[in-house]
Amino acid sequence: MNSFSIKKRLSPFQIIFIGFAAVILIGALILMLPVSSQSGEVTPFSDAVFTSTSAVCVTGLVVRDTGSYWSVFGQSVILLLIQIGGLGVVTVAASLAMLSKKKISLSQRSTMQEAVAAHKVGGVAKLTRFILTVTFSIEFIGALLLMPVFCTEFGLKGIWYSFFHSISAFCNAGFDILGTPENPFSSLTGYMGNPLLVLSIVFLIVAGGIGFLTWEDIRTNKFRVRRYRMQSKVILLTSFILILFPAVYFYIFEYSDLAAKERILASLFQAVTPRTAGFNTTDHNLMTGAGRTFLIALMLIGGSPGSTAGGMKTTTLAVLFANAASVFKRKEDPEMFGRRIEPSAIKNASAILILYITLFLGGAVVISIAEGLPITTCIYETASAVGTVGLSLGLTPTLGTVSRLVLILFMFLGRVGGLTVIYAALSGHNKKLSKLPQERITVG
Repeated sequence: MNSFSIKKRLSPFQIIFIGFAAVILIGALILMLPVSSQSGEVTPFSDAVFTSTSAVCVTGLVVRDTGSYWSVFGQSVILLLIQIGGLGVVTVAASLAMLSKKKISLSQRSTMQEAVAAHKVGGVAKLTRFILTVTFSIEFIGALLLMPVFCTEFGLKGIWYSFFHSISAFCNAGFDILGTPENPFSSLTGYMGNPLLVLSIVFLIVAGGIGFLTWEDIRTNKFRVRRYRMQSKVILLTSFILILFPAVYFYIFEYSDLAAKERILASLFQAVTPRTAGFNTTDHNLMTGAGRTFLIALMLIGGSPGSTAGGMKTTTLAVLFANAASVFKRKEDPEMFGRRIEPSAIKNASAILILYITLFLGGAVVISIAEGLPITTCIYETASAVGTVGLSLGLTPTLGTVSRLVLILFMFLGRVGGLTVIYAALSGHNKKLSKLPQERITVG
């Protein structure tokens, strides 16, 4: 059987799965090279594959400080992996095909449709070009905004810092290169009171997290919100709520000891970064238990479909709440913005919720047993991994092999999508045409 016939038999979900896995493996092998580390040493495969997975899955959890351990070459490889992971492996492959003037087949367009969460196959190639334009334009603008901050401190090297953090922020990756041997894993804690940096990073995170289809609506309809797709309206409203209310909570209950300016900036930043960027400007170990619980919930929710972010997605949360509201009101169908929600969306949202809760709780139990640590601490790390966030209480670099494998699996599932992995595994299984007898069951 030739490779063409094998490719033809792969489902879009399997292609996405294999594509991400292949890029992670290649990235890990390159990061193992002596040229990738500042010391010139060969990096152990376990460290390299963890870093590669975190970069491709735009998570930000690290076992080696990015700024002090990896060389400029290694950091460049990580940045390339972040860009590929943020755009999506299939989108990058399709872009290369279009640049080489190759014709994109119907099956390839179907795969692209799944990868970018488009509603239809038609126009997917055009959407891919739009995705590239939006991505590179916003990342360039972000770098320009960050240059006054980093160039003032680091000189010409600040240009590299600006582009690295702009791409990392837009792709919701959370990688930084600000750590030093004396102060590793520092993230953006040194810039908590810098309005230009904080607001620029917030803009980049939100821009990358609302999804490319939403940006297409904004481009097409400008500020005529009524003409937006229902999905875009849901994404924008849900994202606004998930920024406003957490920011108010953090302002009132978590940062009362800060001056007014730092308090506002820290509260806004902590409301945005858990979905799913992973930068931090404050030490999360100093937050209250309630504050960390709030962050865990935000990490699991994540960004929006067809975006650079991971997590359950804002639309999943909105559909679940709309369904609950319809039950409370005794309505037959859940509704949003004058439209009925299709039953398959409700089923998928429920399945995703159960999947994520099972994963992050189950993984926390495994790590707690393997490491002998409190489960409350482990829950934070597993939520961060499965939500592809990257926030950490400092636990990840100290974990053993079993625990690292759990986080690698969770980062992969969180970026590729739990349902995508399940569909990839079950592709080819025949569906039953007949239906079983129906019987009533009481719930609630």
